[in-house]
Amino acid sequence: MKTEKAYKNFDFLTSKDARPLRILAEYLQPKTQLELEKVNNTIVIFGSARAPSPEDLSCKDSSNERRSKNLKLAQYYDSTRMLAKRLTEWSMRLDNEEQKHVVCSGGGPGIMIAANRGAREAGGKTASLRISLPFEDAPNPYVSEELDFEFHYFFTRKFWFSYLAKALVIMPGGFGTLDEFFEILTLIQTGKIKKNLPIVLFGKEYWDKLINFETLVEFGTIDRKDLDLFFTTDSVDEAYNYITSSLNSR
Repeated sequence: MKTEKAYKNFDFLTSKDARPLRILAEYLQPKTQLELEKVNNTIVIFGSARAPSPEDLSCKDSSNERRSKNLKLAQYYDSTRMLAKRLTEWSMRLDNEEQKHVVCSGGGPGIMIAANRGAREAGGKTASLRISLPFEDAPNPYVSEELDFEFHYFFTRKFWFSYLAKALVIMPGGFGTLDEFFEILTLIQTGKIKKNLPIVLFGKEYWDKLINFETLVEFGTIDRKDLDLFFTTDSVDEAYNYITSSLNSR
């Protein structure tokens, strides 16, 4: 029996010893594909996977409490879709052969669908950086097939979120959204990310109830200037103007 070459040996490649190779693959394969598609800049949109579309909301039979929660999340879905569409239309008008800024999401449901949907409705490409989960085994239907990536490791996925990002929109979300938001803030605050990276924190009611940023200043755990690392708004127009003016000024 002929011995299999190491790089063709599936048992070895999925073993503990080959973990460094799998990590490297999750860096090199996206790099190769993104370069092939000439994607150098993204606008990343984070948010809840549980946000229903208005169409889904009208079909759901639920309690009054659940319906009230869904109504709030559905509003953020609509805002995400509209903002992604407008940012993609703006990007496509830029004086360049290639689309300069591709809307990118986590590729799953909820706010992620809204982001990819808005970009596709504008006629642009749109990317997804998915994480392998037992209840999500495929990208949402609005992702450009050539820009769909699935990751096993959260940290390699986060690398690609931050490395190409030229702007971030943080919609209301759960643990994952908070994790992504605070990691980016930490990288900027500590100088690991040096580029100008406009961040929109969308949904004042949600974020004001969830996090009292003034408490961090009051207790001296951050400087007041750190609050300038992000812009909070409820307005699609304000979010759009903040991001495009920041990117146009470069």
